[in-house]
Amino acid sequence: MKTKIALLILFISGNLFAQEQKMSDAEIATFKQDVNVVSKKIKTLSTDFVQYKHLDFLSKDIETSGKMIFKEPGLLQWQYKKPYNYSIVFKNGKILINDEGKKSAVDIGNSKIFGRINKLIVGSVSGNMFDDAAFAISYFKSKGQNIAKFIPKDATLKKYIKQIELTFDKEEATVVQVKLLESSEDYTRIVLKNKVINAKIDDSVFNN
Repeated sequence: MKTKIALLILFISGNLFAQEQKMSDAEIATFKQDVNVVSKKIKTLSTDFVQYKHLDFLSKDIETSGKMIFKEPGLLQWQYKKPYNYSIVFKNGKILINDEGKKSAVDIGNSKIFGRINKLIVGSVSGNMFDDAAFAISYFKSKGQNIAKFIPKDATLKKYIKQIELTFDKEEATVVQVKLLESSEDYTRIVLKNKVINAKIDDSVFNN
């Protein structure tokens, strides 16, 4: 019986360890190179997403869904479609918000959190995220995926965001999941799917 329990513990430990391992320096260099090669080919990207908001006091995550659209060099839109219509556009140093027809604008410089998240998302497509001195970055691998974890160095940002995780498909070298861990136990997980790369996207899409 003890042998069986010991084997079970080893099996569970082995599985947990296999789920996420630290990359070696060589693997990190290969990963960065793969992302950069793919990103140089991406001029536009649109993808469906499902967002899960985990709040510690709720038994079930809050689920929303919509579409994310990117156009180089830095146009980005998050368009929520279910259960409500709400869109956020990052454009020309501003955050343009359309809350079911009610529009507003905020300078990115006045919103450090949004600005940093936007920079990482755009960077994940453009390949320019790994040189961001504002974060301590660590790299991990799991089956079929690579994970980059960004821990803010800025004390103000740390109050709101404990860590940002970008998960990449190992074969495609593109982001498939974004996870924002807050200073509490709450987090937001965004799963990207049905990507369309380099389709024609008009600038008017980002007028919001």
